[in-house]
Amino acid sequence: MKTLFDKIWDKHVVKSITDEVDILFIDQQFIHEVTSPQAFNGLRSRGVGVFRTDRTTATADHNVPTINQHLPIKDAESSHQVKELTKNCEEFGVELYGIGHQNQGIVHVIGPDLGKTQPGMTIVCGDSHTSTHGAFGTIAFGIGTSQVEQVLASQCLVLNRPKTMKVEVNGKLNKGVTPKDVTLYIISQLGTEGGTGYFVEYSGDVFAEMSMEGRMTVCNMSIEMGARGGLVGIDDTTIDYVTSRVNIADEKIKEWKALNTDKGAKYDKEVSFNAADIYPMVTVGTAPDTGININGKVADAQFITDKAKKYMGFNGSDIISEQKIDYVFIGSCTNGRIEDLRAVASIAKDRKKADHVNVWVVPGSMKVREEAIKEGLDKIFIDAGFEFREPGCSACLAMNEDKIPSGAICVSTSNRNFEGRQGTGAKTLLASPITAAASAITGTVTDPTKFLN
Repeated sequence: MKTLFDKIWDKHVVKSITDEVDILFIDQQFIHEVTSPQAFNGLRSRGVGVFRTDRTTATADHNVPTINQHLPIKDAESSHQVKELTKNCEEFGVELYGIGHQNQGIVHVIGPDLGKTQPGMTIVCGDSHTSTHGAFGTIAFGIGTSQVEQVLASQCLVLNRPKTMKVEVNGKLNKGVTPKDVTLYIISQLGTEGGTGYFVEYSGDVFAEMSMEGRMTVCNMSIEMGARGGLVGIDDTTIDYVTSRVNIADEKIKEWKALNTDKGAKYDKEVSFNAADIYPMVTVGTAPDTGININGKVADAQFITDKAKKYMGFNGSDIISEQKIDYVFIGSCTNGRIEDLRAVASIAKDRKKADHVNVWVVPGSMKVREEAIKEGLDKIFIDAGFEFREPGCSACLAMNEDKIPSGAICVSTSNRNFEGRQGTGAKTLLASPITAAASAITGTVTDPTKFLN
C-alpha cells in the first residue's frame, strides 16, 4: 500500500544511490528570468546544451512591469534579466513566453492554464512556489540555480526522498471562508516549520470539494509551513480541468486515477482539523504563520514575535479589523487566477474603494487578463476605482516597479509577509481575495462576510 507521493516518486526513479537518495527523472521544468541566467552560463561554460527542450518552458514574470509593458523596462537590472532570458532561450532553443506573448504570465499560473501541468508528473522550477502544481496530483517543488542547470543538462536531479505527511480537513466551512483562509489557518496552527522535511498530501471533505484553482492556492502555500511541497488527490475535478485544456486519452486518465493513495497507506505524520474552526483569516506579523481570525486581536497569533509586532506597529491588544490600510494588492501565483478576480468583482461591483486606499488588481497571466476583460470584470474594477494592470508577479515581491512604500500597510493576496518583501519598510497583511476587496471598499481590514448575501 502506497501514498500518491510514493507512487509518483517510485515511478520516476532512474537509479537509487542509497536507501534515501535517488536520481529522479523530471517531466517538466519551468524557468523564469531570475534563477536561470547562472544556469545557462553554467551550460555555456561546459559546452553543454539543453537536453530536453520539449520539457522546458520559460516565461518572464518576476521583473516585468504591470503598466505599459509595450515600453522598455525602466529598471536597469530588471531589463537586463529579461533580456538575458530572451537571449538564453534563443541560443538554447527553449520555448519562451516573453512580454507581449499571448501565453505570458506568472510561471505557476501559465503551466496549469496551458495544460502543461498534468497529474502524475514531476515538476520543478527555480522558485519555491512551484508547489502550486501539486494541486494536480504531481510532485512539484522549487529548486536552486545549480539544480536548474542539472535539469537543463540531464532532465534529472539527485534528491533525498522526503517524508510524507497527511493534512486532513473535514466538515463544512463557515461563511466567507476561502481556500486562502484554509491554508492560512493550517499554517497558523503548525507554524513555519511544521512541515519541514515532509511532502504534504491534503485530504478530506474540504479539499475534495475545492475547485482546482482553490487547490492551487493551498498547494502554493505549502512551502510557507516548511514543507517540500504539497499535493491533492486526482479526481474528476482534476480531470475536468485538464481535459478542458488538452485532449487526454481515456487510458491515460485511468493511469492517473490509479496513482491515488491506497486505502490503509501509512504516512510519516498525520494531522487533522475541523472546518468549523476556520474563519476568514488575516496575518498580523512578518511570517505567514501569524494568521488570526479577522475579528480577533493581534495577540491571538500564537507564533508572533515582539520584533514582528514592533515592525508592524501593533500591540497585542489591537483588534485587527479596526486597522486602517493604505494599499490593497490582488494577484500573485497564489491568488491571481480568474476565479480570484471573479470573487473580487463580486465584492467590488457597484461599490467604490475608500479614497485613501490604492488598489492594484494584477492578473496572473495574459489568458487570465483576456478572460477577465471578456467577462467585463475590468469595467467593474475600474468603476470601483481599482487599477486593472497587466500580468506579472507585481507587488508580491520587490523585484519590479510595483513596490509598497515604507510604512504603508498593504492587504495582499500574495503568499509572504516578510519584512521588506513588498518594499523596504512595507507592512503586509496576507488575506483572501474577498477580504482584500472588502478592505479596499472600507479602507480598514474588513470581514468579507459583511458584503456577502
